[in-house]
Amino acid sequence: MTGRRSPHLPSQGAELGTAAPFVPQLGDLAADTARSGRVGVVVTLPGEDSATTYHLRPPGGGPTWSAPADGTTLRPVPAQATHATLLPHRDAVYDQRARQGSVPVEFHFEDGSTREGALVLTSAELERLYTQTSRLLDIHENALGDDA
Repeated sequence: MTGRRSPHLPSQGAELGTAAPFVPQLGDLAADTARSGRVGVVVTLPGEDSATTYHLRPPGGGPTWSAPADGTTLRPVPAQATHATLLPHRDAVYDQRARQGSVPVEFHFEDGSTREGALVLTSAELERLYTQTSRLLDIHENALGDDA
């Protein structure tokens, strides 16, 4: 992911659907809707090296393909989440009506960005998480005992 965002542009007012279009740059990953969402790396831009279209190549290598110069079939490929961590100084809450717990977390992405979110768990999932974390704490305590 390039880190570019596509918020509403100030000059476009508050109308819905006025987000900035995706304009791929060299090296960006893009999904080509004309090719069933096939993902490629942008290797040539329109107007570059006499190209009249975008040229993309599979991330691991392979034959290139073309996409229209206006980029209408190309969509950004979001960075993949690598892990989530608990947010400090924020406590979990339980919603009795929904019978769900919510744990504030921060998602970490492969491009280095982060985003706050919540891990929402049903009663059964809360019990399963309790069992799993209790087991991890037992292992941790045993490891500490081995070091003493």
